[in-house]
Amino acid sequence: IDPDGGGIIAGSRGPDGGHWPGTTAAILKGEAPALLQAGMATTIGVVATDAVLTKAQAQKVAQMSHDGLARAIDPVHTMFDGDTMFALATGASGLAGNPSTLGIMAATVTMRAVVRAVRAATGVQLPGLARIPSASDQQKR
Repeated sequence: IDPDGGGIIAGSRGPDGGHWPGTTAAILKGEAPALLQAGMATTIGVVATDAVLTKAQAQKVAQMSHDGLARAIDPVHTMFDGDTMFALATGASGLAGNPSTLGIMAATVTMRAVVRAVRAATGVQLPGLARIPSASDQQKR
C-alpha cells in the first residue's frame, strides 16, 4: 500500500495476470487467491540503533516495527506468512534509548523500506511458469 496516497502498488494478481484488486478486498468478497501457500508472503526485517537498550526494550522496538509492516502490507501476519521483525541495539552511542520513540521511528522506517523494496524489485521467471512481473514492470505497461 502506498502510504502517501493509500493506493495499491503491488500484490496478488487478478484474473488478467496484471491487475491488483487488493488481496484483502478479494478475500472479503470470497475471491481468495488460488495459490496460497505457507511462507509465500513472508517479510523479514531488522531495525537497528546505536542507543543502549535492554533486551525487553529492544523487543518492544521490534514489536512496534511491525506497525510499519501493517501500514504497507495488507493483509499482514496471516497464517500463510512468517512476517518477523528483529531489533538490535549496539549501544555504541553510550546513550540510553527511549523505546517508545525508537519504536515509532522503527515503524516509520519499516513502512518506507517495504515500499522502497516493492518499487525497486524486478520480475522473476519461475521454471515452468509464466514470468511474474514486478510493480515497476506493471507500471511500464
